[in-house]
Amino acid sequence: MPNQNKPTPPLDDIEPHIMRMWKAHLTDRQIVAELCKVIDTNEYGIGLTKFIVVCKQMGLIRTHEQGHTADSIQDVMVELRAMYPNAGAREMISLLHHERNMSVSRSVIREYFATYEPHLIHHRKARCLQHHHFWAAGVNDIWAVDQHDKWNKFGLALHTGIELFSGKILWIRVWHSNRNPQLILTYYLDVVEELGFIPLVTQSDPGSENFGIANAQTMLRQWHDPALEGTLQHRWMCSRKNIKPEIMWSQLRRHFTPGFESLLEYGVHQGWYDIDNTLQCMIFQWIFIPWLQEELNGYRERVNYTMKRHDCHKVLPHGVPKLMFRSPQDYGAIDFKFMVDKATLTHVRELYLNTGHPVFDLVPRPLNGHIEECYHRLGRPAITRSSVWDVYLDLLHALQNHALLLPVLDLLPVDIDVDDSLPLLRGQRELPFKKRKDGYCYMGGASGGLGLGKLLLIRLRLNEAEIFSDDDCVDKLDDVEGELDVMEEGPNVVVSDFSDEEVDDNDSSRDESG
Repeated sequence: MPNQNKPTPPLDDIEPHIMRMWKAHLTDRQIVAELCKVIDTNEYGIGLTKFIVVCKQMGLIRTHEQGHTADSIQDVMVELRAMYPNAGAREMISLLHHERNMSVSRSVIREYFATYEPHLIHHRKARCLQHHHFWAAGVNDIWAVDQHDKWNKFGLALHTGIELFSGKILWIRVWHSNRNPQLILTYYLDVVEELGFIPLVTQSDPGSENFGIANAQTMLRQWHDPALEGTLQHRWMCSRKNIKPEIMWSQLRRHFTPGFESLLEYGVHQGWYDIDNTLQCMIFQWIFIPWLQEELNGYRERVNYTMKRHDCHKVLPHGVPKLMFRSPQDYGAIDFKFMVDKATLTHVRELYLNTGHPVFDLVPRPLNGHIEECYHRLGRPAITRSSVWDVYLDLLHALQNHALLLPVLDLLPVDIDVDDSLPLLRGQRELPFKKRKDGYCYMGGASGGLGLGKLLLIRLRLNEAEIFSDDDCVDKLDDVEGELDVMEEGPNVVVSDFSDEEVDDNDSSRDESG
């Protein structure tokens, strides 16, 4: 018995691990097995019975204990369906779990759909899928970034970064610009500072807004590996080849955008918001951007903790993106991360960023103080899906009556992105493309873009890179020569073959009732 005669680990020590795996919908037995990997088993122990007790102490209740029915979830479903009208059974289970802490079985969700939304079931089953291929050697081989302009009509600009092997969304940011290279660079640097490491390479569509990331990634990689000097550690993807971010945007447009875009358009159609009206635009940004960022953070969390549906076209591993990213060794994958110290990041920030630039202000500073004052006078009302337009209108009316506001509006900058280009590092040659016999190209950074060489693979397989020199690895080459022949053409440790939409939610997949 794993916990026989041993005390249970302190709750403060295991609670973050339990919550991470609970969000990923792991079963009790799976969570116990994972906990045994992170606790000191010489001192502590935990088994299934004790884990269930701990869960009750934390208020974590499984599906059968909550005992929901199609009728008991109706009010919550109506509210959620207003914002997520296209969600199928699988996504609604995730939404209920993450947004309302409700565990509901797939059979109950299907019963609800059959009872209250029978006309929508056929619509969800009628979609066509488009499959694309992408190759990655392991976790943190490639991070891909991309911007999204569909909400420019509201004065909103989105940007994302994705780790391609695991599919983890590193960030989704909404702001009033996504074209300023300094702003985009902060998204990358903030995540690097949080994680403490960088990938082998980054990639993006061509565009000067990505020069900051290209420069910083190249500088950080060369700083820690001088052999890379003279080689840009960033890939420029042309002709819609930046596949995974495009798929992420496609899924966002289907799963997140409809309800929120309808809410935004409602205010426009009512005549409350005109993007060409400076005051309305500033108040809209001040109210809606922080609120939408919280909503996007919730969406990112749900996606990162949700296992993609099993796809027979995809070579293993399959898994929860967050867990694959955190523990790639559990999925037979390699982690290519390069650790970065804070002093180096500070140097990069000082070199490329002007923290006083107006692009970093939610609204121009002269106006921000007036908005804050009026918002405080209103009692700082909560901003929610149901109240966001009411708060906006109250704040607009309060500011329209502000006698000192007109001189401030005349001082506001017209375009904060003008004359703000950041030059690309000079004298850097691009990484080579390793083309396979089947026509596909490896876009990662292993072996300088050529794929997993035999020496590197031996080091990674043995997990003893700090012990073996190159000569030692050469001595061992004959022992694994046949096994490694498959690597000659580049990294096919993983083939990721995926669609731009997830498979229909109303299939016969296993119900995790816990």
